[in-house]
Formats: sequence, structure tokens, C-alpha cells
Amino acid sequence: MGADSPTGRRGRLAEIFRFALVGGVNTGTFFGCYLLLHPWMPYFAAYSLAFLLSMIGSFFLNTYFTYRTRPTWKKFALFPLTNVTNYLVQSVGLYALVTWAGMDDRIAPLVAAVVAIPFTYLISQRILVPRNSGRGTGDAGPGSETDERQPSRLA
Repeated sequence: MGADSPTGRRGRLAEIFRFALVGGVNTGTFFGCYLLLHPWMPYFAAYSLAFLLSMIGSFFLNTYFTYRTRPTWKKFALFPLTNVTNYLVQSVGLYALVTWAGMDDRIAPLVAAVVAIPFTYLISQRILVPRNSGRGTGDAGPGSETDERQPSRLA
């Protein structure tokens, strides 16, 4: 494959850049929701609800913008399951930072989120990017007709 192909080095770097950009937007959305909810509920409940809302947004941003693939109900159902790892890493980190390290509970979610970034990239790529489009293998795999990479269409 050439350097400009979607699986080539340049394509992978562009994908990582888009993932980082989406991550920044998603982190801002999460943190904004967390700060809005925090005065009205305990910090961990605010964290969990903000995480859920931002995860839904992350699904659509990553399918359309990062990986340029179509969202499907199957991917939508699997995406939260793959974020269980991300949630656990962030939750344990949040608890440890607030309880054991005495960090401010308004800042600790951001620190915990940074630790979870590599896990999130690998897991989301595994779920959202079709591994086998069926070309030349004779086995297209489940849902391959709807899982083909498509250019993002925002119009």
C-alpha cells in the first residue's frame, strides 16, 4: 500500500490526528457537562452521566470524521461495550486521584482521561473500522456491506 492509502503511514497519521481532535472536542464536552452537573449531584454521578453523554457524541464524531465509516446499529451497540475499558481506567483513576492523592474533584477527571487515551484509540478503531471488506477473500464477514469505509458526508 502507498503512503497515501487509508492504511498507509500518512493515512494512519491523519487518522490519529482526527482521533486526537475528536478527543479534544469530546473531552471539552465531557468536562463541560461534568461541571454543569457537579453542583446538582455527587461528583461520581455527575462524572458518569457526563461520560455517557460524551460517549454518544464520540461515537458519531469517530464514525463520520475520524474513521470515515458509516455508523450502524451494530457499531452503536458495540461502541459502549468497548468503552468499558476506557470507563474503568478513568473511574479507577478518578477514584485514586480524589481519594488517595487528594486531587480536586473538578480537575481529576481530566487527568484520568489522559491516561485512558491509548486504550480508547485502539478499542474504537477495532470496533469502528471494518477489518475485512471481503475483497479477494470470499468471506465478507458480518455486516460488511454496511461497514465499508465511506467518505464523511456532512451535507
